[in-house]
Amino acid sequence: MNKVNCIAITVVASAALASCASGGRSSAGGEVTGVGGTSWAEPTPYGMVLVDRGSMKVGVAKDDSLWNLKADARGISVDGFWMDETEITNSKYKQFVFWVRDSIIRERLADPAFGGNEEFKIEEDREGNPVTPHLNWNKAIPWRNPNEDELRAIESVYRTNPITGVRELDAEQLNYRYEVYNHTEAARRRNRLNPRRRNYNTDYPAPSDVPQITKDTAWVNEDGEIVRQTISRGLTGDYDFLNTYIVNVYPDTTAWINDFENAYNEPYVRMYFAHGGYSEYPVVGVSWEQANAFANWRTDYLRRSLGREGVYVEPYRLPTEAEWEYAARAGVNENMYPWEGDLTMSEDKGCFYANFKPAEGNYVRDGHVITSRTGTYAPNDFGLYDMAGNVSEWTSTAFVESVSRLTSDLNPEYRYDAAVEDPYRMKRKIVRGGSWKDVAHNVRSDLRMWEYQNEQRSYIGFRCVRTQIGFAKGQKQNNGR
Repeated sequence: MNKVNCIAITVVASAALASCASGGRSSAGGEVTGVGGTSWAEPTPYGMVLVDRGSMKVGVAKDDSLWNLKADARGISVDGFWMDETEITNSKYKQFVFWVRDSIIRERLADPAFGGNEEFKIEEDREGNPVTPHLNWNKAIPWRNPNEDELRAIESVYRTNPITGVRELDAEQLNYRYEVYNHTEAARRRNRLNPRRRNYNTDYPAPSDVPQITKDTAWVNEDGEIVRQTISRGLTGDYDFLNTYIVNVYPDTTAWINDFENAYNEPYVRMYFAHGGYSEYPVVGVSWEQANAFANWRTDYLRRSLGREGVYVEPYRLPTEAEWEYAARAGVNENMYPWEGDLTMSEDKGCFYANFKPAEGNYVRDGHVITSRTGTYAPNDFGLYDMAGNVSEWTSTAFVESVSRLTSDLNPEYRYDAAVEDPYRMKRKIVRGGSWKDVAHNVRSDLRMWEYQNEQRSYIGFRCVRTQIGFAKGQKQNNGR
């Protein structure tokens, strides 16, 4: 696997302007030669591989009477993007959980109720000018030899299990707050602040009505409960497209029991996320909402590491369904799986190509009972591991029965941010790839499945993508070979 750790974005200066901005005579003899601009190149993001732009036919290509499948393949094109070569592991997700824990501790260390150490929160710049208060991550938490106030702040995020007496993180406190600017809605003509630019047809007067927008807000009430609300109001400015979310980030480890009736899965509840032996296994018990929170944190984590304000970072996000299928099938129209052919194991060596359920009641025939360590099986032609089996994976795409007919054939995506009061069936999101508990048919890369966005399953994980900035000269292209 490519483990080149590039945590910075290189800013490359453009070529010098051909003439002075004052409009003076240029060396080109007064001809228009163009104006340069600032560009930037991305090094390989850590643990990701580049999926070149290309096109293919997505969806089921042949009727299958046994599974009651009708052919519905259609041609689509996607732009280039980076994709995690493996599913997000327990280790990587645990870094997110610990970051949330440490942010709570730092906030409390700066609180007068816990000693009020102002070094843990920055409210002024070096010149003494006020700035937006933010935590000081350069100030280390005093894990060793804390004083009495510091110890109370540290211990406040832990609890003692009343039954076992074990000290453990208080998962209920681990809430992550973030904001997302909805660029798509902000760009729509109907939402432009200037009424004259909402409709270009000059036969009609500029609309005088104020566009109505909806946005998500969230806060924690006095009882410590997360309250989410979707509000509607007249458009007033850019901040109306800024949505606020608060998400509890701890995985639901009890999914191992709730997903399987009358099964002894208690050891997984205690060990799968906590034990170091599972560090490189895919994280599970994570909802679509939690996966989005992780992607936002990952983007912000990279941005902060640059140490400069105003640096643009292409965000990490969940893949669209089209991106996921194109990547899984390596852009090959004939592939039902991430590999060539219709078989799930090699005929000559008898080796399985993925972690799934090979036979009724037989989970171990492929060498694993539940999930397998990420990267155990060979990658597909794009260098991506476990695109079939191991764990199903969240996509960003909302599910409705007619989703294929609703989306464009260029970078297809159907997005619906369900409000709290929406019917539950409107909160379905598409998952892909099948899992360790699925039979061979269900790990096909051309099949669509779904789950509710707040569900946490022992067989669903995720991986992130980032849109590629620019298109490298000479970069190969795939045309659905």
